[in-house]
Amino acid sequence: MTVKQIRAFLAVAHSLSFALACERLHLSQSALSLTIKALEEGLGGRLFTRNTRNVALTPEGEALLPLARRLIADWDNAEDELRQRFTLQRGRVTVAAMPSFAGNLLPPILKHFRARYPQVNVTVNDVVNEQVLEMVRDREVELGVAFEPQDSSSLQFTPLYIDRFVAVVAKDSPLAQRSRIDWQTLLQEPFITLQRPSTVRVMLEDHLRARGVQLPVEFESHQLATVGRMVASGLGVSAVPALCAQHMRELGGHCLTLDDPVVERAIGVLTKPGDELSTAAQALFDILREENLGQRVAML
Repeated sequence: MTVKQIRAFLAVAHSLSFALACERLHLSQSALSLTIKALEEGLGGRLFTRNTRNVALTPEGEALLPLARRLIADWDNAEDELRQRFTLQRGRVTVAAMPSFAGNLLPPILKHFRARYPQVNVTVNDVVNEQVLEMVRDREVELGVAFEPQDSSSLQFTPLYIDRFVAVVAKDSPLAQRSRIDWQTLLQEPFITLQRPSTVRVMLEDHLRARGVQLPVEFESHQLATVGRMVASGLGVSAVPALCAQHMRELGGHCLTLDDPVVERAIGVLTKPGDELSTAAQALFDILREENLGQRVAML
């Protein structure tokens, strides 16, 4: 059965008149007759009894009528839902983002997205950088926001901005009187950072190793908030992406520009190569690229 055949059957069944059904469907009498005939032949028997005066449903036609109504209703609902999704009148998009981005830059972006597409729902998975990559690779999410992966062969990376590491010291530390600091001076203090396999930890070690410097870690934690609290309490110093600077301040730390060497890494959107984004995901992707994130990070 085709949708065209079912609609033709319903038009005749409701009016019990081929002439009225032709007017409703904007078909000629011969076209409608051929459509009904093809339906009957496909099903294996007559659905209507008809003569020059009357048209009536056969028992099989009576049995088909409620089924046909449900089929067309489901079809129309499916068409309507997909049309609304393509026009962003409804839909859902799922994104994974590392917590520093999800908690700082993503909320105003989602507010902008919601203002444009109020009927599209968004699910945010705020997970560590490594898990963002995994979720995109495994197609658990359509979009991920994370540091540029070193091995990006299995992912498509679209850069949004370059994030630079800043130093974090206690507010009452003598170092807090400075506006900037170099790594040699910073590492004279006990260093606090995230535990492996954190991307932040690996990035710091790789950059310093290239300069012949070993990262002397004295305290480490799985959570960035714990690192911030340790620094604020005077246990030592740390270095975090500028994206986390506001969070560090809220935890009681003081942030300084960190030089010699400058440690920076691109942050961007990750997608699965070859996978076409849903209309909703593409709309969120476009808004992410529209935002001047570099300027916003500088303001944090």
